Amino acid sequence: MNPSTQSRLAYIDWMRGLACVLMFQTHCYDSWLGGDARKSTFFMWSQLGGTLPAPLFLFLAGISFALVIDKSRQRGVPTNQIAQTTIRRGAEIFALGLLFRLQEYLIAWGWAPWSDLLRVDILNTIGLSMMLMGVICWFVLALNFGSHVRFSLGMTAAAVGMSISLLSPLMWTSWRPRWLPWPLESYIDGVHNLGEPQAWLFPIFPWTAFAFIGLAVGFFLLSDVGRKWGAATFAVAGVGGVGLIYLARWLDARPEQLYATDDFWHTSPNFFLIRVGLLLAILAAAYLWCRWGAGQWGFSPLIQLGQTSLLVYWVHIEFVYGRLSILPKRAVDIRTASFGLLAIFLSMVLLSVLRTRLKGRGAEARAWFYRPAKAS
Repeated sequence: MNPSTQSRLAYIDWMRGLACVLMFQTHCYDSWLGGDARKSTFFMWSQLGGTLPAPLFLFLAGISFALVIDKSRQRGVPTNQIAQTTIRRGAEIFALGLLFRLQEYLIAWGWAPWSDLLRVDILNTIGLSMMLMGVICWFVLALNFGSHVRFSLGMTAAAVGMSISLLSPLMWTSWRPRWLPWPLESYIDGVHNLGEPQAWLFPIFPWTAFAFIGLAVGFFLLSDVGRKWGAATFAVAGVGGVGLIYLARWLDARPEQLYATDDFWHTSPNFFLIRVGLLLAILAAAYLWCRWGAGQWGFSPLIQLGQTSLLVYWVHIEFVYGRLSILPKRAVDIRTASFGLLAIFLSMVLLSVLRTRLKGRGAEARAWFYRPAKAS
């Protein structure tokens, strides 16, 4: 890899781009397919693929968070300053999530309920996850574990992630904080204003667990052992991921169950382990593909999308679900929706390219407009 690409850690961008593509197809088919197409096996698999983008975004946020914290430590940045910077960045993402909801509400003025302003969406959860990770890392760094700090940070992150997953079935049922106003309770269990937790929202339980697992994986990759092993570290992660999938399936098949009520597809710790296993396998495959495969042969659309994932997430929603939808909603067949998906993919890649090429050109453009006129 050339230095500039390596510095961006291409495999992270590639995985983020993969999450964007999976998100596009899930949203497009969900918004546009109608009639019998919504009952097809194709649609079922499309929506099953939609269970991966949110975990991928959160998992990668955790890995990126570990990279930022480790780099700050290497530069000798004080612990309090690291905490302030990371928590502030999380707050910025959370604020962008609120702004996104306001934009969608204003665009849909007249038919969107006011409660949409308070919907707990993926951007809100990514921001909250970053703030929570900042607090946990500040606590561990303040304890000053010396040369074992990466190990301590990683183990703490893994413990917090698994604890969130294990508590999720309870937080959605018997331990629900019903005494909270629904806008606040929704951040715990996704209840919104509908009286019961909703599967289409992204509350702290269980979603932030993916970010903490990503944080743990990030510190493992940065550890002395992880650096020494190099590519073998990713191979170990991939093999471990496959092992987690088999372990989770074995646990789920046991007659003894830990919870009286267990929603496998939404709160089950076993399904959480399966998705973590898939994330680790994808991480290993993405690293190998970007280092020795065709991941960086010339232009990579996935890496490009990954570099501007927030922008393409923000923009594509309106052209798929909003009033500017390029196809009629719930009214077309699979073939037509697939052409629409191709149009969304190509337009988002083009938008991403324009964004990266124009980034930082604002000052240059202003200088051109305001440059002094030549003397005649």
